[in-house]
Amino acid sequence: QVQLVESGGDSVQAGGSLTLSCAASGYTFSRGCMGWFRQAPGKKREAVASIFAGTGGTEYAVSVKGRFTITRDKVANMVYLQMNSLKPEDTGMYYCATDPRASWCGLTRDFDYWGQGTQVTVSS
Repeated sequence: QVQLVESGGDSVQAGGSLTLSCAASGYTFSRGCMGWFRQAPGKKREAVASIFAGTGGTEYAVSVKGRFTITRDKVANMVYLQMNSLKPEDTGMYYCATDPRASWCGLTRDFDYWGQGTQVTVSS
């Protein structure tokens, strides 16, 4: 079955960097759409970035554009989220998600499978 496992969350100071990883298994990784989401306590879940596995096309939330980069490794079945210039408002649980049969990819689409999340805490 489809499995997504996130890692790389940590506590960092503002201005620092982190790279989150998402290991995907159980489906044809070269297809579909993958996304990173985050949720802070008491707030709604927010789409952060998406990547179309086949073309590599990406989309970013305005709040992270220019600071975050989503990439994928089709050989290793991994998706990464490089986060630079972190701010306290980036704090939250970060989740990766996938729709393996997606014919399009973007922040507004629904995703079928979700990981358990990895915590990112940015202190000022």
